Amino acid sequence: MREWKKIGKKFLFPPIWVIVLLTVTCTITLVEIFINGWERSPLAFVSYVLAFYTLTVICSVCWKVVPGFSKSVKSKMHENKYIDRYMTDAVFKSNVGLYRSLAINLIYVVVNAVSGYVYQTYWFVIFAVYYAIVAMMRFLLVRYVIKNPIGNNHLGELKRARLCAYILMTINLTLSGAVLMMVFFDRGFQYQGFLIYVIAMYTFYVTVTAVIDMIKYRKYKSPILSITKVIKMASALFSMLFLETAMFAQFGADTSPEAKKLMIMLTGAGISIAVVSMAVYMIVETTREIKELEVTRSEAENGKL
Repeated sequence: MREWKKIGKKFLFPPIWVIVLLTVTCTITLVEIFINGWERSPLAFVSYVLAFYTLTVICSVCWKVVPGFSKSVKSKMHENKYIDRYMTDAVFKSNVGLYRSLAINLIYVVVNAVSGYVYQTYWFVIFAVYYAIVAMMRFLLVRYVIKNPIGNNHLGELKRARLCAYILMTINLTLSGAVLMMVFFDRGFQYQGFLIYVIAMYTFYVTVTAVIDMIKYRKYKSPILSITKVIKMASALFSMLFLETAMFAQFGADTSPEAKKLMIMLTGAGISIAVVSMAVYMIVETTREIKELEVTRSEAENGKL
């Protein structure tokens, strides 16, 4: 029984030079097969079996090596106090994310504004305005957290979050402009080759992480963190609309123009309703809490008198 285990172990975990040789051989062989149309030849079936074995070996080695390597890397990262704080302190991580997002938004504003001027099109102007609105909200949040650490002034956080929620309402103007350009002027995004798949994966990633963050950061009961995640969610939803136009451009050759326009309008309307709903919810909740805190503070001051 032990001999069989040894044989199986050697079969699944051969020396590294064997793995490299198998990988190179399978890659070259499969490329030759597909280029020359030998998919049904005896060589192809042998190559398929060898490729399956190689893939199994690589997966086995990764299953054995990656967890330990990942643990070692994380341990090294935690030795740095700044990286450790970023990985363990959710509030600090959110603050860093605010600075990073603000910097990216400002770059987008400049790029789209310059493109709108150079190409003389409202398409880029609309996106310059969109990113300017998002950058304005993030600037207000960054400016607040610089002067007031999160958690120190709940009333101040409520007022700043409400202000950003009001600004978030105006973002639908740019959404409406973008949808109108897509529907009536056939504007949209196009990505060449495999880049469309990269953009799609990134869009779904940011959308999923935005949803997770909205749920995750609720436990901190910080209006600043909440509105930060709402803004992130709104940006992710806008990205979904832009991805839809790119998917139509790449794979929608058989879809009628009327169907495309209808889908874009429905998606735009759905996103608009979602963004307005989030903004209204934040406005209503923050206003209610502000009134409660002000009443409590007023009662406390009257009691002292």
